[in-house]
Amino acid sequence: MLKIPGYEGGPLVQGSAYLDNPLFWPVHLGTSLRGEDAQRAAFGADWDAAMELNRTLSAEHEWPVFNVPLRSGHTIHVVYRNFEDDQGVDYVIHHAAWSKSETLAVVDGHFMGPGMAWPELLSVARQPATEGAGDAAARLLLLFPTLGDAQLPDDAAAVLTTALAALTWIEEPAVVARMLLENQGLWAPAHWTPTAGVWTNDGGHSFRNPGNAFALPERRLLEISDALRDGK
Repeated sequence: MLKIPGYEGGPLVQGSAYLDNPLFWPVHLGTSLRGEDAQRAAFGADWDAAMELNRTLSAEHEWPVFNVPLRSGHTIHVVYRNFEDDQGVDYVIHHAAWSKSETLAVVDGHFMGPGMAWPELLSVARQPATEGAGDAAARLLLLFPTLGDAQLPDDAAAVLTTALAALTWIEEPAVVARMLLENQGLWAPAHWTPTAGVWTNDGGHSFRNPGNAFALPERRLLEISDALRDGK
């Protein structure tokens, strides 16, 4: 059974096989596909099959885990947390030198985030990897639910469209990309600020906002900033 230091949960299993399923991606991105129009555009005639896949991903006896290794030696773990009355997706980061993992974002009814700014998401997606989720498009879509950035660049929709076109059956990926960016995360888009190499935000539910009582320690904020931006 898989183990993530400091992460208390259930039966963790490797979820990498799901990454080859075109329906996995709209299911995974579902919290940003709000409203009938968005769901129709993302799922189309595959709605029933997508809901069956969602039930499989949410089964209590197996908690799928997706690993996104970083060049810094850190790994982001995407965990489908499947307690009977407490389901959601946890985004945690760990390094072998740490005694326990740290949480970047939580996607559920008691959401916590955002966990990343757009430049960080792009940097992580483009970092090479020999294990875990190695494809840039897969890394981008896998971590997209952590995004919360009020200052997106003009080409963000085009980048997201390319990833959706590569991995899904979505007929109009550009339309869905715009919807995803308009509804990024369960939180309000945050403003990010660099201070002495530490990237922080003003989100009221973010572990990366030093103004929150539950924020990560400063040393962790610096190390995470370096890891996500590959030292840039």
